[in-house]
Amino acid sequence: MRSPLRAAATNDLAGIRARHPDVFALSPAQRLTGPAIVAIGVGLALYALWRLEFSFERIGTGIVQLGYFLTLMVPPSSGGKFAMYLGALAETLAIAFLGTLVAAVLAVPAALLAARNVVANRVVHFLARRGLDSIRGIDTLIWALIFVSAVGLGPFAGMLAIAAADFGAFGKLFSEAMENSDRKPVDGVLASGGSEIHAVRFGVLPQVFPVMLSQVLYYIESNTRSATIIGIVGAGGIGLHLAEEIRTLEWSRVAFLVLMILVTVAAIDSVSARVRFAIIGDRRRAA
Repeated sequence: MRSPLRAAATNDLAGIRARHPDVFALSPAQRLTGPAIVAIGVGLALYALWRLEFSFERIGTGIVQLGYFLTLMVPPSSGGKFAMYLGALAETLAIAFLGTLVAAVLAVPAALLAARNVVANRVVHFLARRGLDSIRGIDTLIWALIFVSAVGLGPFAGMLAIAAADFGAFGKLFSEAMENSDRKPVDGVLASGGSEIHAVRFGVLPQVFPVMLSQVLYYIESNTRSATIIGIVGAGGIGLHLAEEIRTLEWSRVAFLVLMILVTVAAIDSVSARVRFAIIGDRRRAA
């Protein structure tokens, strides 16, 4: 049984067509756009499966092998190296925290140059955007290899790799947050006699600060994992020990290291959530 609204719409179909001709006057090309996109996506997926030699048999074999590795990981054991692992974990946290902090501080002026509503000069805006894109286009692991070659092995190279990779990411995220800010506070500062610098300081930055803070706190958590990976290439931290234990097939120690990383990431997530809510909540109450 049709509903009254649907029946009324069906009866007034001619009137709807007359009132909204653009909706019904789609060209054949426009009608085929959606199916064409779906077909291209399916074709690319099938090509990728063929190109990567996808095989359910290999997946099944891999799952069985992973199950065997899991049995070797139980029970986790530090093998008498807990103090060494703890020091390496502290080093990883230092790499992640300092690298993220340096990247965030340096990204703020770059984001100001890349934001359209802050710098109107198209040349400056274009150069800032393309520069951030170029830096962001290089993966953290590649930056780690570059800085290991430049400054030598150790955590300092890892910190520089995190800072370089996050500088490009923060520059893009911060600039987009600035561009999405409300114009009214800026107009209010200018109307009261403030300069353009005052408009940015008191009109734009207070609006985007909570967003920037949330992004920085998330990246500290994310970079703890990234610092583990770059440690494998000699950039310091717990990743170096993890790679060594995997290479020597010490699966119980691998499990212990993985558990240490998981607990650390969970603790960082909990602390960052409390910090974020405390700071943002205080700012909202003050407003």
